[in-house]
Amino acid sequence: MQAVIIGGGIIGLFSAWYLRKAGWEVTLVDKGDLLNGCSYGNAGMITPSHFVPLAAPGVLSQAFKWLFSTSSPFHIRPRLNRNMISWSRHFIRNASESHAERSAAPLRDLLLMGRSLYEELEPELSFSLQKKGIIMYYRSEEAAREEIKLAVKAKELGLETQVYDLSQLRMMEPAMDVQALGGVHYKCDAHLHPAELMKQLLQQLKDEVRWIRNTAGTFEKKNGSIAGVRAGGQLITGDLFILSGGSWSAALAASLGIRMPLVAGKGYSVTLEMPGAQLRHPAILCEARVALTPMNRSLRFGGTMEIGSAAGGINMKRVKGITDAVNTYFPALHAEVPARENIWAGLRPVSADGLPYIGKTRRYGNLIIATGHSMLGLGAAPATGRLVAEIAEGKAPSLGLEAFRPDRFDT
Repeated sequence: MQAVIIGGGIIGLFSAWYLRKAGWEVTLVDKGDLLNGCSYGNAGMITPSHFVPLAAPGVLSQAFKWLFSTSSPFHIRPRLNRNMISWSRHFIRNASESHAERSAAPLRDLLLMGRSLYEELEPELSFSLQKKGIIMYYRSEEAAREEIKLAVKAKELGLETQVYDLSQLRMMEPAMDVQALGGVHYKCDAHLHPAELMKQLLQQLKDEVRWIRNTAGTFEKKNGSIAGVRAGGQLITGDLFILSGGSWSAALAASLGIRMPLVAGKGYSVTLEMPGAQLRHPAILCEARVALTPMNRSLRFGGTMEIGSAAGGINMKRVKGITDAVNTYFPALHAEVPARENIWAGLRPVSADGLPYIGKTRRYGNLIIATGHSMLGLGAAPATGRLVAEIAEGKAPSLGLEAFRPDRFDT
């Protein structure tokens, strides 16, 4: 059986990984060279703690507050095109308490499955997996109330958490001179080195997959099915097609007549080689929405979510917002704004309700969609790849997929 995957990010690679293990022949098409996608520069966090979707209560008021700030960590760029208007309408509708409540268990289960699969894969692949958890730091009373409320909800969902005061945080991170009111340690979380993971996947799949790089594949339809993918001047046929095109997935879906609200969300990261002060545990700075991850002998910090951003271009004021936040919480790091060429930027695929799109659609029996993971792509990638293979094989999926239906907006 032949499977054709459009999109060679981490979701596409894990889909190829598990399809190959199930005995499928795989062709993977990507518009780039697979060497610097979104998964290379992210924070490397595996976060069952992130069971609240991006479309959540309070996010809209926060977005309006930050609308005209050039250094804010969350920004929605108004754009008058059909996809952005559709996305905005559905995002506003889903930014509710009821949606967050419905989404908590599905997101938790997807990310717990991802963490479990990473533990299984570590002997076969090498990506510096560490299970130290993640500490969420807060500086204000308002943030403290919200984070402690979330920690209670996490415990109800079966996730291990512990609330720390400032003295306990400073014991956890003795070199950091922590400046915070308190924090929540999500012991259920883990982290890895994303570049090592991507290189290992590419190396392991090198001779197992047919690669077509540096060409944007397009679907061709015939009689209600996907007939093939046009790429590199040839028509690639197959029995099954997987759409995992990251931030360009909405355009691919639209070419098939599938309405799948999804936009790009730009994020930035900076990596310090051998910083003087060493951070022991990955951290998220709640008010600033900045993540820090120790990776071998380096420290990566990053953040921002610029909704509707185009590829290319770096907003240095937002990068400065990241480094200012790092210095506010951890003054011992003395983080500086790096030269533009040392800043990584990538586009995340952001769905209109903060949940990924995983599964088949009503329109095409030989198409599986796997995209829209926003900031959760790395943590959920092996689970998504396994689910894609299970669907391909006609097996009952390991998780219920109703919340992730790709055509949930296609009515």
